[in-house]
Amino acid sequence: MKRRYEIHDDQWELIKDVLPAERKKQGGRPAKNNRTMLNAMLWIARTGAPWRDLPEYYGPWKSVYTRFRRWQMSGVWERVLEQISIEPDFENVMIDATIVRVHQH
Repeated sequence: MKRRYEIHDDQWELIKDVLPAERKKQGGRPAKNNRTMLNAMLWIARTGAPWRDLPEYYGPWKSVYTRFRRWQMSGVWERVLEQISIEPDFENVMIDATIVRVHQH
């Protein structure tokens, strides 16, 4: 089920290769997939809620926060921003009223 703040498929295709691998080489317990974690981070960013108020279907808030910090420390967010700024979609272009003149005729 698609939730309000989740990333769309076309957006995911743009950034999925920039994110680090979900599993480490040494093995261990399988981690939650990057898309679920990214959706949880977007939920926090878009709602402005504290980490502890993260809905249960995203998993434990501490796991999401830990991955968020790990990505922040390793520069993943900078690479994501570089990737999405390569080709702007002009979805949210705003025209400043100081350059648009309105005439009566």
